[in-house]
Amino acid sequence: MKTLILKWNQLSLVKRILMGIIVGIILALSVPNATGITIFGSLFVFALKAVAPVLVLLLVMSAISKHKKGHQTNMKAILALYGVSTFLAGLIAVIASFIFPVSLSLVAGDKNLTPPDGIVEVLKTLLFQVVDNPVNALMNANYIGILGWAILLGIALRNAHDNTKTMLANFSDAVSQIVKWVINWAPLGIMGLVFDSITKNGLSSLLDYGILLLVLIGCMLFMALVVNPLIVYLNIRRNPYPLVFSCLKESGITAFFTRSSAANIPVNMRLCEKLKLDKDTYAVSIPLGATINMAGAAVTISVLTLATVHTLGIEVDFGTALMLSLLSAVAAAGASGVAGGSLLLIPLACSIFGIPNDIAIQVVGVGFIIGVLQDSFETALNSSSDVLFTATAEYAKKRKEGKEYRINV
Repeated sequence: MKTLILKWNQLSLVKRILMGIIVGIILALSVPNATGITIFGSLFVFALKAVAPVLVLLLVMSAISKHKKGHQTNMKAILALYGVSTFLAGLIAVIASFIFPVSLSLVAGDKNLTPPDGIVEVLKTLLFQVVDNPVNALMNANYIGILGWAILLGIALRNAHDNTKTMLANFSDAVSQIVKWVINWAPLGIMGLVFDSITKNGLSSLLDYGILLLVLIGCMLFMALVVNPLIVYLNIRRNPYPLVFSCLKESGITAFFTRSSAANIPVNMRLCEKLKLDKDTYAVSIPLGATINMAGAAVTISVLTLATVHTLGIEVDFGTALMLSLLSAVAAAGASGVAGGSLLLIPLACSIFGIPNDIAIQVVGVGFIIGVLQDSFETALNSSSDVLFTATAEYAKKRKEGKEYRINV
């Protein structure tokens, strides 16, 4: 048994996760009534979500409290990359929707859903998250609020005694160790999530929306495999695909099955550590990216909105299409502050074309039907690009400074 465990631990985490996926599929097809298997997936996601807020708070506090004057971080460059990627995602989704127009069979929407009245409400929600009670922010995994408090406390502790800073660093290292323990259970957790997804949802309910899903997933794959690599290449002037595939493999796969950017924060932190990135930077950029780097959400908003437009036979001019690209990017950045995520921002985008709310809510209903795949691909794109752009900004800075660097994939 010891030899077996040793050989298992010697395998890379990705190989172990792939084995978990295969076992999950086999179990779902052979013993679909063994519902107890799903508990492994639930426990894994809950454990990640539980440790992530504390990890972010302590890492950011520790990094900022020890930050030395003159030490430059790459946050401006990372924020620019987040913004450009999200806007391009919305634009590509708009172009794809014109090339491959999709019409919807609308379904009854949930009348209890309350989409935001406008972009001002989305941004206001985001601002109120910043000033949230710190205990409430930790309890509800409000990462904008957690980041705000962590930054303020880190700045306030810059003049603290070295022993205090050491204690913070020790707590940060301890929580990071817990994260490593949790992630080691990923193969078992992913197995449970795969089993649950196949036995509960199946694929039959998605067949009626095959073309819509192809456009959505096609746009997201195009972003992940063409646009993002191009952005990386323009910044680092090296072959971007080793870094891109590393991020998709080690972050995207986990995010695909957990379907939660928040739950994937510990996974991304671990990947940044493996890539030997600057801890002062990724401690802030990763949780921030989980909140505002939403290229997948921009794709979802644009594609479903234009599918509604095509269904209703509304003519769209170039200016309105460009406005939709910009609105979907801005709204996507605030998606985490709205209950229901990106889907509930569709009525907001539909309002540009004068589409009434009762029809837009029906489109949200369609979104929930295809959500089993749409949300998985969306989260995988969003979360993996958090690490991708954090690494890109650091490598680009070293290239400009003429320093030698190695991409540790």
